[in-house]
Amino acid sequence: MKFTKHIALAFLFVLAAPALAKADAPKTGTLARLKADLAGPESATQILTRWCGDLHLAAVPEIRAVRVYQDRPADAQVRAALQAGPNELLRYRRVRLMCGAHILSEADNWYRPSRLTPQMNEILDQTERSFGAVVRPLNFHRVTRSQVSRPDSRTVLRLTALLETPDGTPFSLVVENYRPILLMPPRSNR
Repeated sequence: MKFTKHIALAFLFVLAAPALAKADAPKTGTLARLKADLAGPESATQILTRWCGDLHLAAVPEIRAVRVYQDRPADAQVRAALQAGPNELLRYRRVRLMCGAHILSEADNWYRPSRLTPQMNEILDQTERSFGAVVRPLNFHRVTRSQVSRPDSRTVLRLTALLETPDGTPFSLVVENYRPILLMPPRSNR
């Protein structure tokens, strides 16, 4: 009797496996599209704004950077990536990038304030504007250092990138953790 139950369960699993794979296929394709978008020239803020609109997550698709106040000093690896000297001031900013009430990403950002204008530093210190939106006038580009898929309940993708000025000078290192909501089907916009 026990043997028959095991065979029946195995048979059901074999029958269900293709259906389960098909159910995950859209998420896999969506994750691949997210990775491709983030590997392009746009800032994460620009990409998330577009995805926010496509997914109908808020009446107005705009991204807010909600600060999480904590300090995380730059280690030797961060300093090396940013080509920062041992005594150069680096700032740290942790934010939740939100669209409406939805957290799309959490990001850790170490940056060289000496490479930004005083006005940019003030805006970053006092507002919920995203880093990418504030430093856009620097005409920066992203250099992806790593992308790791993390299919868990909080993070589907972890991306590490450098932001560089047009001459290749790094001024920011970001570690971005993208949330599963980005892989959900679009909501109806009723």
